[in-house]
Amino acid sequence: MKRNPDPLPLLKKKFLAQLPSLWPALKGSLALVKKPCIRKNCPACARGDKHPSWILAFTQDGRGRCMYVPKELVPLLRQGLQNGRRLEQLLSALGPDLLHAHRPPRRPSP
Repeated sequence: MKRNPDPLPLLKKKFLAQLPSLWPALKGSLALVKKPCIRKNCPACARGDKHPSWILAFTQDGRGRCMYVPKELVPLLRQGLQNGRRLEQLLSALGPDLLHAHRPPRRPSP
């Protein structure tokens, strides 16, 4: 009887081939917030307009964190967040594939 080749190297190769297109990858969320500034006599804050700024929310060491993001980095972080979601989907799909690769083939019913 002819043995099927080991599917694990092919599965690994397929997974690794997808990784370069998923850089940069990150997990979190990006939000535009409006806050007053620290200047005493700011005309915009006096009108109640506040100032827009971007923040990245993420988890670090089990705790929620936020960081301010320069406006010019917003497109890069959006791409990173989208790639992070795609990477999570890829990892979720890999579980069943890996399990099927390790299982012995089913015997035909008599």
